Amino acid sequence: MLIIDTDEVPIGRRREAYLLAAAGESGSSTTEIEAPEDAVRIRLETWRFGPITLFATHGNGMRMVRTARQARADSLDTVSVITQPQGEAWYAWSGGQRRFGPAGLALVHRQGGYEYRSTGTGLSVAFMADTDRLGLPEHLVREAIPTAAGSPVAGLLLGHLRDLHRDADRLAELPGAESVGQAVLDLTRALVASVAPDRIRRGVAEETLLTRVLAYARANLADPDLTARRIAHVHNISLRSLYRLCEDGGLSLEQWIIRRRLDEVRRALAAPEHAHRTIEAIARAWGFPNAPYFTRRFRQAYGETPGTWRRRATDRGLAGPR
Repeated sequence: MLIIDTDEVPIGRRREAYLLAAAGESGSSTTEIEAPEDAVRIRLETWRFGPITLFATHGNGMRMVRTARQARADSLDTVSVITQPQGEAWYAWSGGQRRFGPAGLALVHRQGGYEYRSTGTGLSVAFMADTDRLGLPEHLVREAIPTAAGSPVAGLLLGHLRDLHRDADRLAELPGAESVGQAVLDLTRALVASVAPDRIRRGVAEETLLTRVLAYARANLADPDLTARRIAHVHNISLRSLYRLCEDGGLSLEQWIIRRRLDEVRRALAAPEHAHRTIEAIARAWGFPNAPYFTRRFRQAYGETPGTWRRRATDRGLAGPR
């Protein structure tokens, strides 16, 4: 949902309009926009996925500070993960600071206060959820802030958030939107636990294993060597245990991977930047080396051939990836 696009606000009121809109969405903080009033250009969008709210802010660099005093006066006790798909940002907390770009993230516990700063035109994608939804002691969340970005779970969460943002409009309308948000929380819980003491790490690792397996599979869909055996090896479990895990979760791993690959091919076929590529080349890039098999599965999934879908998408100007 679009919260504000300052291009639609008269010059002279843009800064104030954005600050009011942002405060209403994320709680008490002090925000400074680096651009002069006549150059303020910011677009803020949000989507609700059950227990989490996803934010995307595109435009001018800014500095946001939430002091400990503001945190105490605010009823919001939330945890966030901030990513920076475009540009660079700095994040500071009590006792440290870090610069991060498209390959990094920042874990934020808002009750502890923080500072976020970006420069130039960029894109920030973040989510916010009530801290108690993580099911972890707050002190573990705070203690994870300095080291969370180096966790092996960080890459999975980062990739998951990128995928979520890319398809946010569509996914937010699905009946399973709440489950999508819960998957984000599960990965965040695993992120915090991965840098916690052994006892907690082992318990949370078991609880979030299926979420991490699916996040790993999604992040490696384009790899032709992605197999159930490899997934089991990466997660240090037996093949039988992997299949049992997926069965208990109500899914077939192979069919889940095939459907996600089909979705990626379908999206690419509608994207203008892939118009010069053949259907076979796109399908092969997403793990379908056998053209007749791919066409049959595509028709089963969507009720039409890849060629028919591509022509319809081109004629109607359907949007490609974000």
